[in-house]
Amino acid sequence: GTFVSAFTVLCGARTDLPDRHMCCVFWLNIAAALIQILTAIVMVGWIMSIFWGMDMVILASKYGYKEQGIPQQL
Repeated sequence: GTFVSAFTVLCGARTDLPDRHMCCVFWLNIAAALIQILTAIVMVGWIMSIFWGMDMVILASKYGYKEQGIPQQL
């Protein structure tokens, strides 16, 4: 998921780092994805990916619903 999200930044997705260029955010996401893959053996990467995914969902629900006019209750 982190690897895919890196490419969404190049397609114009909003980031939590507005002061950084999109290439910098892309490489930060790629680095996070590689760290997750390399440390998955010792469960650190697996746990890190869960928290990273939770952060993405929180940010999406925080900003996505307000701008699209979608009701927050489903």
